[in-house]
Amino acid sequence: MWQDNSYSSSSTQNAYYPQQNQATPLQFYSPGVADPNFYPGSRPSLEGNMAAGAQGNMAQGGPAYGGNIQHVGGWWTAFGTGGFEGEPPLLEGMCPQLGINFSHIRAKTLTVLNPFSQVDEHIMDDADLAGPIIFVFCFGIFLLFSGKPNFGYIYGVGLFGSISIYTLLNLMAEKAIDAYRVTSVLGYCLLPMVGVGGISVAMTLDGLFGYVLSLVSIIWCTYSASGIFVAVLRMSDQRLLVAYPVGLLYGCFALMSVFSGK
Repeated sequence: MWQDNSYSSSSTQNAYYPQQNQATPLQFYSPGVADPNFYPGSRPSLEGNMAAGAQGNMAQGGPAYGGNIQHVGGWWTAFGTGGFEGEPPLLEGMCPQLGINFSHIRAKTLTVLNPFSQVDEHIMDDADLAGPIIFVFCFGIFLLFSGKPNFGYIYGVGLFGSISIYTLLNLMAEKAIDAYRVTSVLGYCLLPMVGVGGISVAMTLDGLFGYVLSLVSIIWCTYSASGIFVAVLRMSDQRLLVAYPVGLLYGCFALMSVFSGK
């Protein structure tokens, strides 16, 4: 009796819960050919896995990774000039951010060296102080090599002269000009005086030759600076009035070049 009831109950359960096929036990890895060099707890070689993975990806058309790897040398390679392939020069990347334009510096320098050329009225639209700083620094270095350490006088006379010329030009001209452009023009036109400072390194200018050379450089600097100011401010009828204070300023620099001050 008990067996019949159990049989009937089991058959009833089978009607509602159909019997499922027995599944194979879980397998965490597929059985294959065992690696004779493998042992539990071992770590495969990275080079082997990378090489095998790369070959497999290339064979299956998978993603491939490539590139030119630069050979890293010793610490002395940091002072070399080779650089990386396609890397722009240092000045080409930094100079535009610093506001340095070598083509404009060259154009303004040629204008000063050739004072009889036609001066463009837009020459100072892109005013900069890179050229003037270089010229003033070279002028001070030349005086230092000739035994005249006058850096303080150069900075003082230059600052006072720039402020004075800026004030006079804005009082005389109908068109205003800022102090930045005034300083830029005066600094560029100092170039002939820098040449006098370079000559003073090789020879003493405290004589007739030095006086004549200083006078020529003063006239040259004054003519160039007054020409640029007149062209920019459109005050050609007042060039002599502009040239007089500018000439006094460059005369002070000439005195530094000729006399030692001892």
